[in-house]
Amino acid sequence: MSDAAILKGEPAVQPWLVMLALAIGGFAIGSTEFAAMSLLPYIAAGLGIDEPKAAHAISAYALGVVVGAPIIAVLSARVPRRTLLMALMAAYGITNCLTALAPNYEWLLVLRFLSGMPHGAYFGVAALVAASLVGPKERTTAIARVMLGLTVATIIGVPAATYLGQVFGWQAGFALTGFLALATFIMVALFAPRDRPDEDASPLRELGAFRNRQVLLTLATAIVGFGGLFAVYSYTASTLLAVTKVDPRLVPLVIGLFGVGMTLGNLVSAWAADKALKPTATVLLIASAAALFAFPYSVGALWSISLVVFLVGCTTGLAIVLQTYLMDVARDAQTLAAAANHSAFNVANALGPWLAGLAISAGYGFPSAGYVGCGLSLAGLVLWVITMMDAKRRPA
Repeated sequence: MSDAAILKGEPAVQPWLVMLALAIGGFAIGSTEFAAMSLLPYIAAGLGIDEPKAAHAISAYALGVVVGAPIIAVLSARVPRRTLLMALMAAYGITNCLTALAPNYEWLLVLRFLSGMPHGAYFGVAALVAASLVGPKERTTAIARVMLGLTVATIIGVPAATYLGQVFGWQAGFALTGFLALATFIMVALFAPRDRPDEDASPLRELGAFRNRQVLLTLATAIVGFGGLFAVYSYTASTLLAVTKVDPRLVPLVIGLFGVGMTLGNLVSAWAADKALKPTATVLLIASAAALFAFPYSVGALWSISLVVFLVGCTTGLAIVLQTYLMDVARDAQTLAAAANHSAFNVANALGPWLAGLAISAGYGFPSAGYVGCGLSLAGLVLWVITMMDAKRRPA
């Protein structure tokens, strides 16, 4: 580990069991994060509010991720990673179970914000632990295995949570996360390596990440470049119903293709990044721009929009590629940089849909989200090129 050491005398660590434990945590987080969107009509009906108001719960969660990741990373600088992972998953499980008990709209917002706070720190620390278990040339693949939990959640976990919410009430979808979080807590306690943080670790040293220009440029690339994907993903269902005019029952299947692309894209991107990290990020940003540009031209038929949605999903591997690059440039502020990466992606989750919404509201229609997304991906590519030029001029 870069800033932590495994304690002597402990049983041998089984990397695949550790990664499985961490992936289950990702599955728990992904299932609830994305299912909250599909459960909106039921949440709105249950609390007696309209859907746009209920959607504020999604924004509250994203804000929790953005705020929580850096704060937790800084304050936990001297906490062993195993202990921190257990605490984060316990907090995630408890806050989601409490969300299921939310009596009104106000409490729902508070609890969704609190639920989001452990999200970024968990994935950031999990990535560092996974990378520490393998050689330098396998780090991105190790991170991808952990992130499989999140991607598989979009295929299995989200439909399961949505189904439970439909049959037993929206609260059941959040209660499910409590059981998954408990399973993660137990597995991390059993299999994660017992580590000791670096004696020199401190909150001030972690905050040093924000004085590192390479870290800031990489986070900016994530915010802008990934905003393009969210610009289209957020309006895919609406496009399918209003423009492509598919049977509503087919919408989850098309959305599921995004999850399939996400899973395959992460694995292939990780393999490529372990061979050549910087070129892989460049190719992913170009591919994202191309797929998003194709979106407006694909909306006329189910087969074509399904293909484009799948291809857009394939480009999500950018997240783990940038995660690995941050490990290379963050120096002694590994935890904060890794966690901030997930804050950046949640800022992208707000930026992309907002900009696409402006285009749609201006009368350009749902397909225009593709042009907005393409523009953001190209802007992200420009930022990535600037990042590479800066690295050559003054290595981090």
